[in-house]
Amino acid sequence: MEDPKLILEQNIRDLNDQIPQMNENIATVKANMMMLQKEVKNLEKKIEDLTAKIKSAINADRDDIAEGYAMQLEKAKENLETSREQLKFAEQAYEKALKVKKAFVREKDRKIQEAKEALRASERAEWQGKVADALEQFETGGLDQTHDEMLNRLNERTAKNEARMELALDSIDTETMEIEANAEKLRASELVKQFKSEMGKSEAATEKEKSIGEGSEIEIEDEAPEKEKEQGKTIGNKEKSKS
Repeated sequence: MEDPKLILEQNIRDLNDQIPQMNENIATVKANMMMLQKEVKNLEKKIEDLTAKIKSAINADRDDIAEGYAMQLEKAKENLETSREQLKFAEQAYEKALKVKKAFVREKDRKIQEAKEALRASERAEWQGKVADALEQFETGGLDQTHDEMLNRLNERTAKNEARMELALDSIDTETMEIEANAEKLRASELVKQFKSEMGKSEAATEKEKSIGEGSEIEIEDEAPEKEKEQGKTIGNKEKSKS
């Protein structure tokens, strides 16, 4: 299948290549026109010269010479008429060639511009297609898919471990464990009481010692204000004696 992009690029080259050929053709038309212009001028000058010679021969009573120049003059006039007609068509052809070139260049530039815009649009479309392919690949088989897959795996693993933990806890007899812990605590308390009994420290004696300790602390607190009062009296008596 033909590639439109390659065809447009070739069309642009072909259009640009036609300009030199067109310029060469126009140059040929112009050269023919200039040659006819020179020919017309030469014939006009020749006719003037022949006319002057005919008049001179007549003035010199040389009709034979005048007749010869007259025949040349007639031929020159015929050639001048033909050359003028050819020059007229050559000038028209040159003007038309310039117009054709101008129109061709204008149309060429328009087509080339259209082709370039189409090529740029094609390049943009190709780039957008590549970007779209990359984005589609990224969304379906890239980081997003891997990220979601890893999250699902972790969530699934967490759920499984939580379920295992619940099953494990359900399988353990926590009530029995609590009963055993309380039994150990009671056993420890009994052992402490046994040691106190052996050391002669019953619970009553222990309570009495606690109460005696608390009473002594109260007496110590009561003695402190009494001492402060006595110190105040002593300082007052000393100040009176000084006065």
